[in-house]
Amino acid sequence: METETMFVPLSKAVCTGKLASVGDALYVIGGKWKLRIIIALNEGNTRFNELQRAIPGISAKVLSNELKDMELSGFVTRTVDTGTPIVVTYEPTTYTHTLKNVLEALADWGEMHREKLRAEVR
Repeated sequence: METETMFVPLSKAVCTGKLASVGDALYVIGGKWKLRIIIALNEGNTRFNELQRAIPGISAKVLSNELKDMELSGFVTRTVDTGTPIVVTYEPTTYTHTLKNVLEALADWGEMHREKLRAEVR
């Protein structure tokens, strides 16, 4: 079932502000992997190898770079246990939880979009 939403025209100033805000958000969480990593972290995957297994298609190099970037952005904390063997874990920060509604909305929209495409193929 398709849902139609009417967009209310915005003033130029409000539109410019919203464009800037969306641009900022996409800069921080955009790309193919960041939101997937956040979901995997929230599902309890905290070690590097666990994360890599939980996210199909991500390479170790890309995961490493994304985690470093996410740590700088305040979404992930990295902890190194210097025992034997050395264990590195990643935890979502409380700031990460501010994305809960965004992730739920994207998941809902993605499911609706997938169903729309399936219906069109039939």
